Amino acid sequence: MGRVTLQTIADEVGVSRMTVSNAFSRPDQLSADLRATILAKAAELGYAGPDPTARSLARGRAGSVGILFTDTFSYAFEDEVAAGFVGAIAAELAPTGSAITLLTSDTTADFVPARDVALDAAVLYACNDDSGAIDWLVRRRLPLVFVDHRPRPGYDSVNIDDREGARLAADHVIGLGHEHLAVLTTAHGAEAGFVSAPFAATHVVSEQRLLGWFDAIHGAGLDAPVVQAPKHGDPADAIALLWELDPRPTAIVCFSDVAAAAAIRAATEYGLVVPDDLSVVGFDGTQLAAWSQPSITTIRQDVAAKGRAAATLLGERMTGSTKRARRIVLPVELVVGDSTAPPPTQR
Repeated sequence: MGRVTLQTIADEVGVSRMTVSNAFSRPDQLSADLRATILAKAAELGYAGPDPTARSLARGRAGSVGILFTDTFSYAFEDEVAAGFVGAIAAELAPTGSAITLLTSDTTADFVPARDVALDAAVLYACNDDSGAIDWLVRRRLPLVFVDHRPRPGYDSVNIDDREGARLAADHVIGLGHEHLAVLTTAHGAEAGFVSAPFAATHVVSEQRLLGWFDAIHGAGLDAPVVQAPKHGDPADAIALLWELDPRPTAIVCFSDVAAAAAIRAATEYGLVVPDDLSVVGFDGTQLAAWSQPSITTIRQDVAAKGRAAATLLGERMTGSTKRARRIVLPVELVVGDSTAPPPTQR
């Protein structure tokens, strides 16, 4: 037998070509028994189904939702928060039959993912404000949802209350009696070093957390140095700068649980005991925080809820069931672990 087509199967089963097509693309248009017969005959003849490209053209949709990252693909799998977010979206979209396509902002002379990849809609996750990929997706007039991003007029967005979370973190250690705090952030550049006010953040998460930390710090009549670590790589050099300060900080509030774990490791190598000599607070509420020794006091965000909210907004936007842009801000909570205690002078 030559090349197997829809017509080949139709002739074998004794139905129309359209009925065979519906068995693959519109199963609700025929009985379950007839569909099973058609699919069994297709399998017997070695037919995998209609060409996906042709099917997409016929439907007028790509069957894929993009998730745009500023970072590399590996970030989506290696970072616990990013992986949890993608997993939540995947679970929510699975019943719709939509695939997920991961996009990065990286481009070449001939290929711009945000411009060239076939998509029905996209989620823009934790992208920098100045990302050119955002402009391409906007120009394509796709349904878009911005997540962990500065809200844009006319577009749906999902954020957590980063400012409140950071305020809770700083308030916690201030409430324990700490007056010599330091802030460890990872979102201001590639080089380790101190950051001076005003803090020019190109990312809303970094901006809001800095504002929240200093809401509490300045509200208590205190001040604190801000040190940045490279976004990718070991933050040890940045953390080591804090040991040179006089007075040395007795508490560090960190941009993430990953940064907090690095701070605890660096403190231990320096000869400090956490929390006896140094209190450390993270952000995100990851498994890393729970499993660390000591367990890390952190600000918990519900990553799964964030993914579900983004998928729900996107689905409603794709079906046209909503027109008004919505902004969702999810709450956070302080989870006290074993990495914080009163400063040494109060024990």
